[in-house]
Amino acid sequence: MSLSLPADPPRARSLTGVVPQMAAALEGRSEWFAPARSAVVFVVDGLGAHNLAARAGHARFLAQAGTKRDVARTVFPSTTASALTSLLTGTLPGEHGIVGYRARIPGTDDVVNQLRGWNTDGLPLEWQRSVPLSASLGRPFFVVSKREYMGTGFTAATQAGADFHGVDDLIERVQTAAELAAQHPGSLVYLYAPELDGIGHRRGWQSDEWVVGLEKVDAASRTLAGALAPGTGAVVTADHGMVDIPRHRHILLGEGDGLVDGVRLIGGEPRMLHLYAEPGEADVVLAAWTAAESSRSWVLSRDDLLDSGLFGAVDAEVRDRIGDVVIAARSGVAYYDDRIADKGPQRMIGQHGSFTPEERIVPLIRLGAFA
Repeated sequence: MSLSLPADPPRARSLTGVVPQMAAALEGRSEWFAPARSAVVFVVDGLGAHNLAARAGHARFLAQAGTKRDVARTVFPSTTASALTSLLTGTLPGEHGIVGYRARIPGTDDVVNQLRGWNTDGLPLEWQRSVPLSASLGRPFFVVSKREYMGTGFTAATQAGADFHGVDDLIERVQTAAELAAQHPGSLVYLYAPELDGIGHRRGWQSDEWVVGLEKVDAASRTLAGALAPGTGAVVTADHGMVDIPRHRHILLGEGDGLVDGVRLIGGEPRMLHLYAEPGEADVVLAAWTAAESSRSWVLSRDDLLDSGLFGAVDAEVRDRIGDVVIAARSGVAYYDDRIADKGPQRMIGQHGSFTPEERIVPLIRLGAFA
């Protein structure tokens, strides 16, 4: 292991606990939240606690509603597919099996997209191995999200049993969530806003466009708080934060580069690579990356990662989805396989996936009965 991994504080709250604790609040027994009649979890994709604090002047409602202590830790990898699955199942990636953005199907040379691969790569629903909380809690569970996510494989795999409401306008979306919570006492409502994450990827979270997006999220949060019926609790949180990586900080892996010697397949994403080695070459790959990149990234063998406990208890079926070597960027860099013809991903500015606080610490802001 190149460097000791960052340890979460002993009492840190995990994103995996948010929905179970909200359900417990509906029974008056939550350790995190006050009792409530119904509850809404508002997930703002890509809104890290550090991002919010840095632009607090453009999110005055959220800044006033929360404190520095109102945070949780998302899972590793700090990426949407893994984090939303953990939020919606209450389990860590080692159990549910969504170990990153792209991962290898064990025993094959297929590296599949774990966010969209249900529809593009033919992933079966059982690839996600945990029972969604929407199907296991035994209470009404609603999803309010953009219409494009209705009926997708990821929705089916992580939100089974939920009543899906597709609403494209953000303000209308939060109003619908509040109405559903009011009309169905004892219910849980998952409210999802992907807009800010998309802006961050395209333009960077430090861009003017991202600030405009944050102001819209802040206005939506204010609207949600005002629309909640008495006794309804809500939480504003996120799946991950974001860091900006300019093009000159890209590390391009090309033909003849020693860092791809012995590497059969590359999965993950630019700030968290899964390197799948040729048979017998895992130690060679680990040594090469440790020598070249350990000053700016955590370089871990699969066993290092499993021993860390960050993935939780890793089932044998999940183990080989994880790279033989895992690279998690510590400094402001991103890794790209430049041998791939499609250079579109290299245009991304805002990125995430690694262990850094900017990527892993997310807001946990209480509204309504939870405030």
